Amino acid sequence: MIRDRARALLADVAAGRRTVEDALAQLDAAPVEDLKFAQIDHHRALRQGYPEVVFGEGKTPEQALQICARLAAHGDGFLVTRADAPMRDALAVAFPAAEVDALGCTVLMRRDGAAAPAETGALVVTAGTGDLPVAQECLVTLRAFGHAAGRVADVGVAGIHRVLAQQEILRSARVIVVVAGMDGALPSVIGGMVRVPVIAVPTSIGYGASFQGLAALLTMLNSCAAGVVVCNIDNGFGAAVAAARILSPSV
Repeated sequence: MIRDRARALLADVAAGRRTVEDALAQLDAAPVEDLKFAQIDHHRALRQGYPEVVFGEGKTPEQALQICARLAAHGDGFLVTRADAPMRDALAVAFPAAEVDALGCTVLMRRDGAAAPAETGALVVTAGTGDLPVAQECLVTLRAFGHAAGRVADVGVAGIHRVLAQQEILRSARVIVVVAGMDGALPSVIGGMVRVPVIAVPTSIGYGASFQGLAALLTMLNSCAAGVVVCNIDNGFGAAVAAARILSPSV
């Protein structure tokens, strides 16, 4: 059960609108459900504010279906990342209301009664068009966590005027996720332009000497712009979680 639903339930008990037994009936689910091949953490949302997210890579479509069915049964919906085409197709058939995103390789099933994501100031910026899949994973994850993020694409340092032309939107953001491969220099540029947190995500896009994103990762870790923090290579999901916690620290 997600925290706002638990909070509302307890408020109803305190106000006499629900009985203690009724509340217990909704809260008595075991914190962990054993599927033999997976241990589902149903209390993740109570501890951290958001339900457990399913990492699709390495799982079969059948395994993902079973996990998502149990998550959906608790009313909190689900998010699957790194879902390949067969997994996305299987989930789309089983959950027609789910939002399938081929670019970001995600499947999002919104929780019961979930409000539309709010525009809370998140912005995702990519250095190149080739970085869009990682950026899209970030955007979908932010939406799953209640934040409608803006996006600025293809403003890498090879044409520095492109990012300089975006100064107004950059300075209006509350947190910026910068996704870049190749030399990975864009987070340093943006970090020197704004006063808000900048989360850098290196991608595995680039020629041989980029070493599948290692070169961009090292550039970002060595950023001379103060306050730039760095996620793992291609980890748009991790960047989104960090941004969501900055935007809603008390969820």
